[in-house]
Amino acid sequence: MNDKIQHKLALLPDQPGCYLMKDQNGTIIYVGKAKVLKNRVRSYFTGSHDTKTTRLVSEIADFEYIVTESNIEALLLEINLIQKNNPKYNIMLKDDKSYPFLKITNEKYPRLLITRKVLKDKALYFGPYPDVGAANEIKKLLDRLFPLVKCGPSNTKRPCLYYHLGQCLCPYHFQVDPQVYRDIVEEIKRFLNGDYQEIENKIQLKMAKAAEEMAFEQAAEFRDQIYAIETIMTKQKMTKADFVNRDIFGYAIDKGWMCVQVFFVRQGKLIERDVSIFPFYNEATEDFLTFIGQFYRRNEHFIPKEILIPTEIDRSSVEALVATKILQPQRGEKKKLVELANKNARIALTEKFQLIERKEERTLGAVQRLGAILQIPTPIRIEAFDNSNTMGTDPVSAMVVFIDGKPARNEYRKYKIKTVKGPDDYASMAEVIYRRYSRVLKEGQPLPDLVVIDGGKGQVEVARDVLSNQLGIDLPIAGLAKNEKHKTSELLFGEPLSVVPLKRNSTEFFLLQRIQEEVHRFAITFHRQLRSKTSFASKLDGIDGLGPKRKKILLKEFKSLKNIQQASISELTAIGLPSKVAQNVYESLHKGNENPSKDGLSK
Repeated sequence: MNDKIQHKLALLPDQPGCYLMKDQNGTIIYVGKAKVLKNRVRSYFTGSHDTKTTRLVSEIADFEYIVTESNIEALLLEINLIQKNNPKYNIMLKDDKSYPFLKITNEKYPRLLITRKVLKDKALYFGPYPDVGAANEIKKLLDRLFPLVKCGPSNTKRPCLYYHLGQCLCPYHFQVDPQVYRDIVEEIKRFLNGDYQEIENKIQLKMAKAAEEMAFEQAAEFRDQIYAIETIMTKQKMTKADFVNRDIFGYAIDKGWMCVQVFFVRQGKLIERDVSIFPFYNEATEDFLTFIGQFYRRNEHFIPKEILIPTEIDRSSVEALVATKILQPQRGEKKKLVELANKNARIALTEKFQLIERKEERTLGAVQRLGAILQIPTPIRIEAFDNSNTMGTDPVSAMVVFIDGKPARNEYRKYKIKTVKGPDDYASMAEVIYRRYSRVLKEGQPLPDLVVIDGGKGQVEVARDVLSNQLGIDLPIAGLAKNEKHKTSELLFGEPLSVVPLKRNSTEFFLLQRIQEEVHRFAITFHRQLRSKTSFASKLDGIDGLGPKRKKILLKEFKSLKNIQQASISELTAIGLPSKVAQNVYESLHKGNENPSKDGLSK
């Protein structure tokens, strides 16, 4: 804690307000609120904290505060300040999520769309849904059941694709009875309002009739529609006999993290839920209030008739944030719904920690065990190398980096082999190892704890020779040999090299397998890119008037040689090639074709 902060702490008032934590660059990194500013802000700089709060405090170089008249004013101000400054440690709802709706447009022939914006356009909006996938699932079903228009007024020449799929009436191409169309729209409204049973009954009658008439293919389609309806609607558990739209909030806290669950009840059915998990730095109930404020500030178009919240939350604060009916049920069915939301929040939080533990077991845990097996310090930083070429042409090497058992992709490196002619993996590996670690020494970069070579004994010994004899570096180095199926087979290590016995189902073996697959993928992708460019250039070599600059223009505009071959002369001149050069390119790339057409189509 610096002198500036110490001096400011002594001046903090005994009043409610907001505080803004800043880093050494003056950037606001966290915004919080307090009932008593003096107590809350001082608590950051006294006593012990968990890891995440310690990290936050370590970055605080200064702070400001704003005094308010009440706790509710502080809450509203906090939400505004977070939205304005987007501090990196205020991560609840940081993705600025807005929820998708299904929209029936206000047009002559209404369409069914998915949208995140609710406009005052006299359209009908249904939702919200927690993600586009959930909204899309409903829309796909409705598209199968009801053939609303998919094409526009300009589509008068031919029916659209959806017409042939039975999913569009094409009213701009065919004559459609307006009443028939209105009836379809009404059916969709009923469905989206939860009245799907009548629709299912109608389809069952159609299925029975089709089966009676031996139209078994059509009957099967009706059967599939019924199954799709039931599959989706079984997710929508009936929660109330009434049809009030309500949101139900629950939350849980553990190890400095909070999970908030929101159940969306529409037309008496629990249609979907939303789960948000984030670290919290304030009092749990205070951060829960902030979450609710941000939640409805960012989704102001779907505030329901009623919101249910846990009893320990300050109801008056929520009422100040959201202009709707706020309930804290003490008994009965509504209380059970809040308890269900709390229970689901606890389960989601437990699952998160289990996933974290499992991930650490597969990454850092595997790294620690690998170090113990090889009898070296834990290899926190592993650098792996692989070569790739095609019969000695376009030879490349690649390096990937794993830190704590996880790929650090911003540290990956690609190498074009400069000194080797022909297919020589040993010489290529020697070159790239020298280039990599001579630069590391020159620039004072950190050395790896373990070097891994995607190859057998020969390549490992070459790499060791370069490190020890040319660069004077003593680094643990291992090789990963593959079997006849090109899969990770053996770990080679030690002097002399020998096979390290590893269980095939162990996390350390899986870690090495992931490293080997990743470095191979990275190397071969780079090689293919280089080979593609070489192939591209060679096909265009020798064409009169086509120099390096014009080749670049062709690649930029057409992306591939195949696209250039398919281009007409007029398309080639449209990107800036002179007519004569375009003619030369076209004729050169169509040599051997019978009767090539100048418009780019074969005759």
